Amino acid sequence: MREILRIVRYSLKLWPYYLAITIFVVILSALNLATPFLTKGLIDGLTTKYAGGSVDFSYFLMLLGLMFLANVAITLLSNINGFIGDNMSVKLNSLLSSRYFEHLMSLPVGYYDNELTGKITARLERSISTISTLMQTLGNNFVQFFLTTIVTLVVISLYSWPVALLLVVIFPTYIWITHLSSKAWQKSQEGINADLDKANGRFIESIAQVRVVKSFVTEMREVSFFKSKRASIERQTKLQSNHWHKYDVVRRIILNIVFFGIYLVIIWQAYIGMYGLGTVVLLITLVLQAEFPLFGSSFIIDAIQRSSSGSKDYFEIMNKKADIVDSADAKKLRVKEGKVEYRAINFSYDKKSNRVLHDISFIIEPGQKLALVGESGEGKTTLANLLLRFYELNSGEVLVDGQSITGVTQKSLRESVGVVFQEPLLFSGTVRDNIAYSNPKLADSAIIAGAKAANAYGFIKKLPSGLDTEIGERGVKLSGGQKQRIAIARAIVKNPKILILDEATSSLDSKAEREVQLALEHLMKDRTTLIIAHRLSTISGVDTIVGLKNGQVVEVGSPDELAKTDGIYAELLKLQTLGQTEEGRAKLKKYGMEG
Repeated sequence: MREILRIVRYSLKLWPYYLAITIFVVILSALNLATPFLTKGLIDGLTTKYAGGSVDFSYFLMLLGLMFLANVAITLLSNINGFIGDNMSVKLNSLLSSRYFEHLMSLPVGYYDNELTGKITARLERSISTISTLMQTLGNNFVQFFLTTIVTLVVISLYSWPVALLLVVIFPTYIWITHLSSKAWQKSQEGINADLDKANGRFIESIAQVRVVKSFVTEMREVSFFKSKRASIERQTKLQSNHWHKYDVVRRIILNIVFFGIYLVIIWQAYIGMYGLGTVVLLITLVLQAEFPLFGSSFIIDAIQRSSSGSKDYFEIMNKKADIVDSADAKKLRVKEGKVEYRAINFSYDKKSNRVLHDISFIIEPGQKLALVGESGEGKTTLANLLLRFYELNSGEVLVDGQSITGVTQKSLRESVGVVFQEPLLFSGTVRDNIAYSNPKLADSAIIAGAKAANAYGFIKKLPSGLDTEIGERGVKLSGGQKQRIAIARAIVKNPKILILDEATSSLDSKAEREVQLALEHLMKDRTTLIIAHRLSTISGVDTIVGLKNGQVVEVGSPDELAKTDGIYAELLKLQTLGQTEEGRAKLKKYGMEG
């Protein structure tokens, strides 16, 4: 029940729906009690008539009319209540989903390094659907069952306390047996959910990377993995269902025995003349009204168990705290010149061991271009991520125009930094949507200017609908060079003072490479730029090169200065002449470079 109460607290803004449902439930419970009493009146009237008494037919018409009106009212009000419950359910679904998504967006990049995207998506789908289904079931059934049962017990006790006592005893007995089955059920459900996350996660990954799957001819391997997880779910569900139904047999047999005793008491008391036929019908009808919620509660308990398990996954995510937060006195970053300084940086991903960066210090002067070089795994991308404060430092600080990035808001920091990734990461939607991603209200003139500056407007005009052309998921309908130029246009219209450039021309053909390179040169103009270079031609055009080895800075200088040393850059220049040989290509690959 803790999970249910927490869900209610999470959704207090839906209180008008909860209040309306409660009011309708109270009214419906009262109306449901009307029928047994009206039936008693009809039976009593007929008994009197059969005994020779005088009962006018209008008496029966009146009771039948009241019964008809009560049933019509129940029909209308229960459907209105159901309508309100359905709307409450979908609003709750939207509310919980939005909070889940909002919280995920607040978590640092490090969280996603350790989680599968498909698993996150699968948890959302399962958790939210089970929670909203539960609340809908509770709103439409449980509360009404509960109130009807309580009122029914009170009324029955006025006529026959032994019958009421037997009903009172059965409720805690039923709940106790259900509690015994609940633990086993939830333990099985945890295993089912884990396999479900893996199966659905891999399903989503395989669809998203279908080209990789097909190019490696691993379709059946992916299907086999999915089937194995589904088979595991089937085995666990079989065991879970076996336990559940064994307990349900015990539950129901006990109910059968108790209700047999109840009917026996009613008939015996009537047989010895304690009350008449009308009262017998009334009591039996009321008992049936109490019996229905008990049998129906099996389904409600099942929904509660599923929701408890689902909400556990939901709140497990919601309980995760962002370990990178703005300080209480964080100010908005003010960038005038765009000077970037890394000062005595030490960093490890786990904050304890396996340090990636050791005492890194260098400066990027305003408007200058600095390239990071070093073998793969030396921390080039990590340094770029630290500038965006995607991760928290072990020690040291990163400053922008003398302002430590830990003392400014993350929003203002990231608004001031533009990023062009090695892989052009685009969204489904139109070309316009992607270029204006930083500001959807951007005027067409600004979008077109950005596209022209990125050397992209020429091909955009030739697309079927120009800027309004749908590009498909991740821009699948565009070539690599086209996607990269749109990504560059996106960075240009953002107009940042500082730029991180994970250069991405190595996988393009020569024509596309030239077009992208021109766009990059326009983008870097008058901007402080941190470059993770993949081409020697790019490095030769920067102001400063920082060489990294074993997570440390081993050289800093201009291309001309470092070319005269025996450091990393000089080695790369030598390798350029060997670039067409197998040995040269292998060594360049260690640096993530091409000649």
